Amino acid sequence: MTRASLDKQPHEVASMFDDVAANYDLTNDVLSLGQDRRWRKEVAKAVGARPAEKILDLAAGTGTSSLPFTRTGAYVVPCDFSLGMLREGKKRHPWLPLTAGDATRLPFRDDAFDAVTISFGLRNVQDTEGALRELNRVTRPGGRVVICEFSHPTWAPFRTVYEEYLMRALPPVARAVSSNPDAYVYLAESIQSWPEQAELAGLLQKAGWSKVAWRNLSGGIVALHRGTKPQ
Repeated sequence: MTRASLDKQPHEVASMFDDVAANYDLTNDVLSLGQDRRWRKEVAKAVGARPAEKILDLAAGTGTSSLPFTRTGAYVVPCDFSLGMLREGKKRHPWLPLTAGDATRLPFRDDAFDAVTISFGLRNVQDTEGALRELNRVTRPGGRVVICEFSHPTWAPFRTVYEEYLMRALPPVARAVSSNPDAYVYLAESIQSWPEQAELAGLLQKAGWSKVAWRNLSGGIVALHRGTKPQ
């Protein structure tokens, strides 16, 4: 298995991420021209983790995305379904409580977390609505969700240039820096087929979240969605 398909069979996606685990963080940094660091800072600000809060970081990969939350004094559970990613994360951050889990069947009790977040992972889940319902289930009433995901630029000329980059420039760059460049062809295709910002907001509401809003980053390349679980 070198790349997943757009029907997003869990074993295919997990296998693909297993293959790229070792160089995943570096590759993302190169392909995003360093923008991924800024995006993750915005996620940390939106989550607003406080001391002693329990935070679920879903699709955490190697655990890099969880580190900003630990610095606030919160208790963070990084969760991912790629065992290759988790093994790599355990090498780098042995003190993190890295946990294997499927976004559609999370191994946590109801109302367990004060906040839940997923960055650049929801797009790879086979059942988006099921994952949003599961995130709602494990969040306490009054708790919050933050989703950071690739989206669609709002300015038409920029959108055209961006889509050209995804399908033409990204694969050659990935070949130079990634252990599995074909995986990044899948990622580019999955970005193009992902719902627009307003559609994802509607799915959040349908899954039981209230006060849903979103904010575009980098002209809409990425969108930051937020919501609250009703009391």
